[in-house]
Amino acid sequence: MKLDLGCGLKKQEGHVGVDSLSLPGVDVVADLRVAPWPWPDASVDRVFSAHFVEHLTAAERITFFNEVWRVLKPGAEAEIITPDWSHASAYGDPTHQWPPMSHWYLVYLNREWRDKNTPHVPYTCDFVSRYSFQLDESLRDEPAETKRFAVGHYTNSARDLQAVLTKRG
Repeated sequence: MKLDLGCGLKKQEGHVGVDSLSLPGVDVVADLRVAPWPWPDASVDRVFSAHFVEHLTAAERITFFNEVWRVLKPGAEAEIITPDWSHASAYGDPTHQWPPMSHWYLVYLNREWRDKNTPHVPYTCDFVSRYSFQLDESLRDEPAETKRFAVGHYTNSARDLQAVLTKRG
């Protein structure tokens, strides 16, 4: 089973569309802000979620990532796409919650890192992660070196943060 969480009107092909609203393409209406979700432990092969997590509060994000980990099979992946904190798009939608998403959130999803650095954080998940950026259109034709420098030094360079989380355990 593959889930597209918070799919809205843009469900990924081959995925079960999940949203809090009954929209065309939504297969399961569910409130993903609260646990438990309606899937058994280790029953999901893949999770995809684009432009949903930034609408959750900080506490709801913790629930979201803990539940993603719970329902994924060991070794399965979740692809999460959000606006990057450094792009105006992260602030443009008044329904986005604070704080905006930075690649730093990924270290908090790793149990070993949490145990050493923030044992008080209420995560139960354990992911290995990697990430990349969808660059702003203004950088489309620039050389790779210019793109790398822009992402590290300028706002409005990295439009979206694309994270891939692999379930450990």
